[in-house]
Formats: sequence, C-alpha cells, structure tokens
Amino acid sequence: MNAAQPTPESTEAIEAMHRVFQQQQKAFRAAPMPSAEQRIKALQHLKQALLEYQQPLISAINSDFGRRSADETLLAELLPSVEAIKYTTRRLRGWMKPSRRQVGMAFQPGKARVVYQPLGVIGIMVPWNYPLYLAIGPLVGALAAGNRALIKMSESTPATATVLRQMLASCFGEDEVAVITGEVEVGQAFSKLPFDHLLFTGGTEIGRHVMRAAAENLTPVTLELGGKSPALIAPDMPIADAAERIAFGKGFNAGQTCVAPDYVLCPEDKLDALVDALHQRLSRMYPTLRDNPDYTWIINQRQYQRLSNWLQQAEREGARLIPVNPANENLADTRIIAPTLVLDTADGMTLMQEEIFGPILPIVPYQNLQQALDYIADRPRPLALYYFGYDRSDQQRIMQITHAGGMCINDTILHVAQDDMPFGGIGPSGMGHYHGHEGFLTFSKAKGVYIKQRFNGARPIYPPYGGKLLQWVYKLFIR
Repeated sequence: MNAAQPTPESTEAIEAMHRVFQQQQKAFRAAPMPSAEQRIKALQHLKQALLEYQQPLISAINSDFGRRSADETLLAELLPSVEAIKYTTRRLRGWMKPSRRQVGMAFQPGKARVVYQPLGVIGIMVPWNYPLYLAIGPLVGALAAGNRALIKMSESTPATATVLRQMLASCFGEDEVAVITGEVEVGQAFSKLPFDHLLFTGGTEIGRHVMRAAAENLTPVTLELGGKSPALIAPDMPIADAAERIAFGKGFNAGQTCVAPDYVLCPEDKLDALVDALHQRLSRMYPTLRDNPDYTWIINQRQYQRLSNWLQQAEREGARLIPVNPANENLADTRIIAPTLVLDTADGMTLMQEEIFGPILPIVPYQNLQQALDYIADRPRPLALYYFGYDRSDQQRIMQITHAGGMCINDTILHVAQDDMPFGGIGPSGMGHYHGHEGFLTFSKAKGVYIKQRFNGARPIYPPYGGKLLQWVYKLFIR
C-alpha cells in the first residue's frame, strides 16, 4: 500500500474526515460515560434503521457485486447484524457493572473495582466482501461500550456505502457515527488518525500497513485478517456429510469469505469419492450459474482476473481443474467463476500460497492424520479451521493441538454468527477479538480502581522505615 497522491476529490474527503473526527472527539469529551439507557436506545435505533433500510441495502449490495444473492445478504449480513443488537441490548447492563475484585490483607481496609469505561472514538475499516455486517458488527460493540465511531467503507462497494451513510444519518448525528468514503489514499489517511482504537478487516498485507500507521499514534488495533483456512476430513468421516458442509461454506458468496474453506485435506483413498460428492452437492446447490440469482458474482473485474490468472497458472504447472458447471453454460461475458475443484497441486502454486477468496477449492490428499496435522502446523496460523470427524476423542485432540482464530467441528463458517463467542484471528490471521461480550471489552478500558475512605491502614509502611510494626507486616505476609 504505497502512499498514493491524493486527487482533489480525495483531498476534500480527507479534510471532511478530519473535521468529523474532531467533532466526535469533542462530543466524546462532553459526554464521556453514556448511561446504559442511552447506549441501548442507540442500539435500538440502529436495529430499527436496519429493518427500514432492508431492501435498499440488499439492492445496493447486489449492485456493487453485479449480482449478489439476496438470501446470502439476508443470512450473512442483515440477520447477524440484527441478532447481534438483540443479544447485546439484553446483556449490556450486566456488562457495564463494575467488577468487584479482592484486596489483599496487607492493604485493608480498602476496596477494588474494575470500571468499564468507553475509549472514545473508534475507527472501523470495512472490506468489500460483507460490507454491511463487517461495518455493523464492530459498530454494535463500539456503541455498546459507549463510544463514537468513524466507518471507512471500501472503495469497491460505493452503492452500499451511500445507502449505509443515509441509513446511519437517519438515526445518528455525525458526531456519533459517520461514514467515510473514498479511494485508497483516503483509507491511508484514515488509518493515520489518532483513534482510541482501530479495527481493520481485510488482507494480511494491508493489515501490516494499517498496523504500522496506527503505531505512529500508539493506537491499539484489532486486525481481522484471513489466511488459508483448512478443512480436515478424518479417515473415518462419511464423505457425503463432509462434502455437503464444505460445499456450503465454499459456495456461499462465491467463496468471497474470510473464513471460507481455502483447501481440503482428504484421506488419499477417499479422494475420488470426495470429488464426486462435492461435484454432486455443488451441482444440486447451483444447477445453473449464468442466470441463477443464488450464485454470486465476483465483486469486480480485478478480482475476477486475479482468480482466473491463478487457475491458469495452476493448470500450466500440472494441476487438474474440475469446474462444476452443471448446465455447461458459457460464462465468458460475466464475472462468474464456476466452483472449481483443483487436484494435483504443488506448494509453489499461487493457489497454495495465497488466500484464494473465491469459489476455487484445492484438495490435498494425505496418508495418515498426523501427516495432515503436520501440513497445517507447517503453515501460517489460519483464521478458521474445520475438522470433520465424529469420534469425540479425536475432536478433543484436534481442538487442543491445532491453532486457528476459530474452529468448527463438522461444519463450516457458522461459528462467525455465534454472538456468545469471540471472533478473531491469531498471528498472520489477525489479533484481538470482537462480537458479544468480547466486543464490549475490546472497545472499553477496564480501569482498575482502588478505593480507601477515612481510615488509613497504610501508615505502617510509610517512612521512616525500621519500625516494629513494619517488621511484623513482613513476617506476617512474606512467607
């Protein structure tokens, strides 16, 4: 992400962004601790706005993608956004209560409390693949914690950004929540603002630049990145069961999901059975592609060309491509890429090095389970890991010895929608958590407070030292 030369439009957008940021800082200083009632009211307004703008949001996202399944938008963007608000408003009063902590005998009489205090102004950088949910999800946590928020939308989803800005303006002032739009240089300037916390969702390489920019202000960051999330099929797992759930996770949003299964590790003696099962299941889910409203397009020509180039490179280097195009349609004048299974891969192929982020699924055979586990451990820690096997002891073992941001056992991608679990990466797939209570904590300062009233029990430890009472304290407590 090299520094871009701002256009006049970008310069104007950056100036407006700084103005709104300063407004939010000023507004926060004037009201640094919103009550539970104020926060719940803000969240309820957000929920009502989502319901009122449901159709415009679906249409805008469809426009940005060229074609985006309305049901995928409902299932992956609107439904979890509304559910997150419901979950949070029901529990927020309990989260806000100061936490009582113990005071050691040597420091009595006194009380200890942890007070959960808003941080201030939160920056939220939103990717293009789920432009609504990945804006609203962090916003729910920021508002629950009592903060103001500035949201930078992706330049790849301008229609969604326009509707989202209108929607949020219907229930918040700019000094509470505001949407920022613009090209790459605006995003660069956004990451350099001295936020009280910055949450970025996107690619690992850009995440490095964001973290570097935030470090100049010592801004704490939550990075939701990606990586190559494996699906591991146990030797005794029924192949049809695994194929059905992997096909759903990979086909959803045409694979443009940060937690989509990136590749499959399959017992080598079940490779052909898995290919047949995946082909059958994907054909049933998407019997046609060209005019099927259930099958989403690749977001733009740049991403389409990237995926096409990777497939061509893999084929040139010896991979076997198995496109799933049941009606044998001509897709040349569209941004549709058929679900494609890739066999006979090599580690040097770009498909096996970079996060795919599309409907392409390499299948890697293994001889024994330990070999598969070593394959995963030899690679950067992923955002998600999917294990398919019904043996409970094996499930427990895999859960304990593998590392990933999150995990599903006998399913894919649905862990992200669980409000009562944290969501976040590990190492190259990110840092920090949000969703539910963890989101509230991420956007709060847990401030420790030691409280003492009139009686001062600490006098024995004041200088001058050497008194008998202090010697008694040492003997009583240092042992």
